[in-house]
Amino acid sequence: MGAEDQILEGQYVAVHGGNIWYKVVGAEKQGVPLIVIHGGPGASHDYLLPLEKLADSRPVVFYDQLGCGFSERPDVPALWEAGRFVRELRQLIVHLGFREFVLLGQSWGTTIAAMFAFRKQLPGLKAMVLSAPMLQAQWWIDDQRKLLEMMPPQLVQEVERAEKHGDFETQAYQDAMTAFYRKHLCRLETWPDCLQSTFAKMNNKLYNHMWGPSEFTVRGTLFSLDLSLKVEAIEVPVLYTCGEFDEATPQTCRYYQLHTPGAALKVFNGASHMHHLESPEEYIDTVNEFMIKYLK
Repeated sequence: MGAEDQILEGQYVAVHGGNIWYKVVGAEKQGVPLIVIHGGPGASHDYLLPLEKLADSRPVVFYDQLGCGFSERPDVPALWEAGRFVRELRQLIVHLGFREFVLLGQSWGTTIAAMFAFRKQLPGLKAMVLSAPMLQAQWWIDDQRKLLEMMPPQLVQEVERAEKHGDFETQAYQDAMTAFYRKHLCRLETWPDCLQSTFAKMNNKLYNHMWGPSEFTVRGTLFSLDLSLKVEAIEVPVLYTCGEFDEATPQTCRYYQLHTPGAALKVFNGASHMHHLESPEEYIDTVNEFMIKYLK
């Protein structure tokens, strides 16, 4: 991103349920715009800000979903369902006036992107990047269990204790989660400010409602999510990405890739869920090469 890039900062658009915040980096660029969809549910755009580097040739849009980050936070659980977040994305794109666009979803953001594609919300979708995809909740749960079983026994026992008693607030449990996250969420010794900012802004009430008290314990509205068969109906080029040690495991991502017509998969060696932060140059190059191949 150069100093000449135009940044539309701190804009708001009305969607169903309230106002959401967005910004456009490189608004004057002529390439097909890229819309970045953050994870969670309940996180914010901050941890994805290093993707501003993708604005060298195209506008890049960051936004906070309703209930997240700088957006309004209505305490209305009825708004916290996947379909509303898909419609929210459509409203943002219509507001921006994009006739063509690319979606880049990360983690829960891939759920929104994939559902947007399945439901054919707008005709201008040209391609998708699905990073660390979460498209099938039960597979995600199973993968987390397998990863947990490879952790030290005392950490596994602490997670099991917390689940048995419904007590997820103890320091021992927090320490167990931190150890798991440092292996499978972000393996950097020092977590960058953008990631720490997202954790500081996390809407835990929204996360608990849609997912549950932890990555291992899913009780929320996404429990029955299953888009695994619908990937066969995606009609635009798709790039799946994951880290070698990702919560979105390479094995599961390979299934998605093999069942999505013409899709590609990139696994980042030595990286995990935040592979865009752990392997930043390789990630930017991979996404740029994908877009150059399929876009004007």
